[in-house]
Amino acid sequence: MTTYAIEAHGLTKSFGSTQALAGVDLEVPPGRVLGVLGPNGAGKTTAVRILATLLRPDSGTARVGGHDVLADPAAVRRTIGLTGQYASVDEDLTGVENLVMIGRLLQLSSRDAKARAAELLERFELSDAARRLAKTYSGGMRRRLDLAASLVGHPSVVYLDEPTTGLDPAKRDDVWSMVRQLVADGTAVLLTTQYLEEADALAHEITVIDHGRVIAHDTPLGLKSQLGGQTLVVRPEDAAQLPRVTALLAEVGTRAPEHPSDDQVSVPVAGDDALVRTVARLAEEGIAVTELALRLPSLDEVFYALTGRVETTDASLETEGAAA
Repeated sequence: MTTYAIEAHGLTKSFGSTQALAGVDLEVPPGRVLGVLGPNGAGKTTAVRILATLLRPDSGTARVGGHDVLADPAAVRRTIGLTGQYASVDEDLTGVENLVMIGRLLQLSSRDAKARAAELLERFELSDAARRLAKTYSGGMRRRLDLAASLVGHPSVVYLDEPTTGLDPAKRDDVWSMVRQLVADGTAVLLTTQYLEEADALAHEITVIDHGRVIAHDTPLGLKSQLGGQTLVVRPEDAAQLPRVTALLAEVGTRAPEHPSDDQVSVPVAGDDALVRTVARLAEEGIAVTELALRLPSLDEVFYALTGRVETTDASLETEGAAA
């Protein structure tokens, strides 16, 4: 049996003169989440479409659940579930009708399709809305129904292509909880996302793609460690104390302190002892604080350092593969 639920090597794909993928490698073991990050147009969606058998690569190999995406696409489709960037449910059907329809398309008997629909509606807390038209659902409910739809066939591999786009933070947390449950059940998840905190919260490993190439791969902590250094952050209780705190942090930092906000001071430091020294100096000076933290670089900072760009939510730029 294969070690990986998803295994791709050397994937390339071009659309005319635009090279969307230029030799991408991806590996995801069962029961793990691989976050795939990259600027819009980097090749993320193209990679997902190839792994879902919706596009043929120009070269390279890919196996999903042990099945080759080119030699046995039907077996791959029986193995996977896919939730795209936008809800794909039929708005003129009820929640239960959507799931039963998908079950029947997957060749479940009428009885089994109804049982699976009821099970998923309960799991995703949609039972009370099961007989309402999907067009009456809130955005969060539609995304939950969409995710439920991708699980009707008991997939061992799930692709989540920006699954929480447009959701408020509370609804995003709901989806995160569902993803964690999938992983606990042994499902392999490939996650593309425009929210870097989402990858930080869910992914066991992260692959960063830019201009169709993998430019970094590691755990979230590993990527942050590669950037190097730690940052000491202090927020005084009294904003009038900011000049004194700034002068104090200048004593322990490796470069001049910065002000990420009007009431906060931060400075890069060489080691953990800077925190101990800062606590002692604040006590000596009698400066009360509401925040005192020593942290690694954020994933946002790592992303910017790797690509030279901040992640953008402009979906109009994610056009690679759209014409296929």
